[in-house]
Amino acid sequence: MVYKYDFLIIGGGVAGMSYALKIARARKGKVCIICKTTLDEANTAKAQGGIASVTNLAVDNFEKHIEDTMIAGDYISDRKAVEQVVRNAPSQIRELVQWGVNFDKKENGEYDLHREGGHSEFRILHHADDTGAEIQRGLMVAVRNNPDIEIKENHFAVEIITQHHLGKEVTRRTPDIECYGAYVLNPDTQKVDTYLSKVTLMCTGGCGAVYQITTNPIIATGDGEAMVYRAKGTVQDMEFVQFHPTALYNPGETHPAYLITEAMRGYGGILRLPNGESFMEKYDKRLSLAPRDIVARAIDKEMKIHGLDHVCLDVTHKDAEETKHHFPNIYHKCLSIGIDITKEYIPVRPAAHYMCGGIKVDLNGESSIHRLYAIGECSCTGLHGGNRLASNSLIEAVVYADAAARHCLAHVDEYEFNDRVPEWNDEGTMTNEEKVLITQSVKEVGQVMSNYVGIVRSDLRLKRAWDRLDLLYEETEALFKRVKASRDICELRNMINVGYLITRQAIERKECRGLHYTIDYPLHAYDKSNS
Repeated sequence: MVYKYDFLIIGGGVAGMSYALKIARARKGKVCIICKTTLDEANTAKAQGGIASVTNLAVDNFEKHIEDTMIAGDYISDRKAVEQVVRNAPSQIRELVQWGVNFDKKENGEYDLHREGGHSEFRILHHADDTGAEIQRGLMVAVRNNPDIEIKENHFAVEIITQHHLGKEVTRRTPDIECYGAYVLNPDTQKVDTYLSKVTLMCTGGCGAVYQITTNPIIATGDGEAMVYRAKGTVQDMEFVQFHPTALYNPGETHPAYLITEAMRGYGGILRLPNGESFMEKYDKRLSLAPRDIVARAIDKEMKIHGLDHVCLDVTHKDAEETKHHFPNIYHKCLSIGIDITKEYIPVRPAAHYMCGGIKVDLNGESSIHRLYAIGECSCTGLHGGNRLASNSLIEAVVYADAAARHCLAHVDEYEFNDRVPEWNDEGTMTNEEKVLITQSVKEVGQVMSNYVGIVRSDLRLKRAWDRLDLLYEETEALFKRVKASRDICELRNMINVGYLITRQAIERKECRGLHYTIDYPLHAYDKSNS
């Protein structure tokens, strides 16, 4: 089957839905959202802490937020991207509210702002401790109620379509690569359909599922980054994988691990060893509110020194009723496994959480492939640099959705559908009866990435990861050519591609910088000043 949409959106989180609403409002063509599961399963819904925006002008300003972001990013961040996000944040918050998203307020009607690690002021808007779920809920209602937006759930994008599919040789040096849409797997027919588009938006979310322990849902397999890389688009800064310092330690619940929001440390939570001894004073003057890369490395080191499988977060000194009010979901979650956080420490450990790199885009969200845009976690805007500042990701997604929508609408009339694109060819392939091979390979990817490309790295570990991933790549590509396309083998291909990109770009960075920490190279000067 061949479908035609003026605007094709691959992904259904805050980035894709806010972009869709902005495009549909202009009524300049057909809009379709392709979602690999259901809308409510997007990574956005897992975000707890909140969304950052300068709000209390009596004490806060754009310059403070910009500087906090640059510091957290180890000054690798693109200042233009930082300024674009920070200065446009308030207007995009207002639009989220207009779409029906609710943020907590005080009795006097002002927003109840939180402070998180790396922020110099209270500027985190939130909805209890499930802000992402509230944003997802509000946007889902708005999208589902919009008759100009078509939603196709449980559809899986296999590849984006470029000149390569027209028989032209495309390399990373080809200057004019164009995207004509995507090949998409239909769950009902198990056939790969052709989706032609004038403009394609990639907003597939994160890639935490390539690690054994992650706060991401199992669907976060890096599909967008992998598809664009295979299409010879630019993907960069993949070495900067953010590990959230405080995922709930609950053996057996690792994929996803339950997140203990950074706001809990902003609230006054103290990191301790199980014996009650605090330890962050040994690592940073900001203590438990240091940026995530520093805190995650500190926890990792303490766990190794003492032979622990977790450390603890302590909020027992805080008012019990206030804790229950601010963190109701965390309170009930911990209670469900026998921990009363008002009286007992919360066992925590780091988990893969966020990809700071991704598909390289400009200030309009356009990638190196013409007519292909990328926003949200799968993109690399330059905002996060070497390390994402807490709660900057949701606001980045909506600000860049706005920038991309405006740019697309200004140029969509210049493009035509490419009717020369051939349909997907699976002639000679067979139904895959070797599911055990895929399941085992997925486990191997997680083991390789967690053991060799984790919080602390070395040249030897990275080389071992490279060799293991190369073998998995050869095996999987050989299998992919023999069998019909299915979601599980496509996800495995994507995970291997993403693991390779993280590993290769980690090997290429010959320094400790931001989230990339290697024992083979000296610490960057900024890290030394805060150690």
